Amino acid sequence: MHKMSNELIRLRRKLHQYPELSLQESETVSRIDAFVQQFNPTKILRNVGGYGLVVCYTFGDVGSNIGIRCELDALPIVEENDLPYQSKNKGVSHKCGHDGHMAIVAGLSAWLAEQNFTQGKVSLIFQGSEENGKGASQMLQDDRFKQLDLDYLFALHNIPGEELHKVLVMDNGFSAEVLSFSVVLRGKEAHAAEPDKGLNPALALAKIISGLEELNVRHPEQCDFAVLTPVHISMGEKNYGISPALGELHYTIRTWSTPKMELLKEYIKEIIANICAEESLVHTVNWFEYFPAAANNSECNTMIRNASTSLGIKQAERSYPFKFGEDFGWFSKDYKTGMFGLGAGQDTPSLHDKNYDFPDELIPTGLNMFKTIITNILNA
Repeated sequence: MHKMSNELIRLRRKLHQYPELSLQESETVSRIDAFVQQFNPTKILRNVGGYGLVVCYTFGDVGSNIGIRCELDALPIVEENDLPYQSKNKGVSHKCGHDGHMAIVAGLSAWLAEQNFTQGKVSLIFQGSEENGKGASQMLQDDRFKQLDLDYLFALHNIPGEELHKVLVMDNGFSAEVLSFSVVLRGKEAHAAEPDKGLNPALALAKIISGLEELNVRHPEQCDFAVLTPVHISMGEKNYGISPALGELHYTIRTWSTPKMELLKEYIKEIIANICAEESLVHTVNWFEYFPAAANNSECNTMIRNASTSLGIKQAERSYPFKFGEDFGWFSKDYKTGMFGLGAGQDTPSLHDKNYDFPDELIPTGLNMFKTIITNILNA
């Protein structure tokens, strides 16, 4: 096993060196494909919902079908770490730990090849385009994925700021429901000396920001939790003789549930419409980058807790989900899912930080968690 651990570290670091953005993960998936072929899978499904790869091990026609999922993509972040395996793809780097997640799930192929379970199937799912919220939904639309007929689907995510190796479990879902939107305001251009002869969107933009601020419910313990974050604003040009006609505002919003998100959307649309009517502006609202809340099935959560207990791994319960988005939520709509956090160290830079690097020490911990979950299900 020590030899395999070293191989997985080498794989993780090679993946780290050659990161790829969402919808571009061809080289990444080729590396994974070549690695798992050493371990005689029953079959490999390629290009599932994009660059997705599914590596299948069949032990019998009866028994449970288990899926273990990880992500392929990296982020558009310049890596500043001085690492011997620093990213060679300019402006792209693994700052969310997907390289580590892939190494863990790929490592299961070596273990599964040596098992003699008498029933069940295990599918190792390497999913692309997680960071833009599209990959999971694309996989779900692929008939080959549907034919896997999964009974359970598990995943993990490393969590910086938490004690190394600690397993984090939560009953109220793993991650937030996340949605982004833009609003474009159109008025009438005029001379800057006579703004009254035009329709300048500046005041409307200010009113919208102020109005949307009132919708925030920032305490995560509250069921109506909502965070509305302005991320971009633009208006006119650096031309001091013109009172502009166009303004644009972008937000990302998050809640704990779909019903709350739908209600929040209605409030947002109403506030924007009322303000634009007051200011005689035409407006357009566009919604995008949707991440459904990742729900945790109670049965799957019990399996996660039992695995960490039997392995003697410290465990912690969270009373509310993480605030970040995770497109694993798409799977939650159709399957019994369980996603748990794995502490990545209290002094580790946060996710999406330019200095973040997945801790190699987590690879055996993640492997052992998934091995134990699979073994407990297939031997039941």
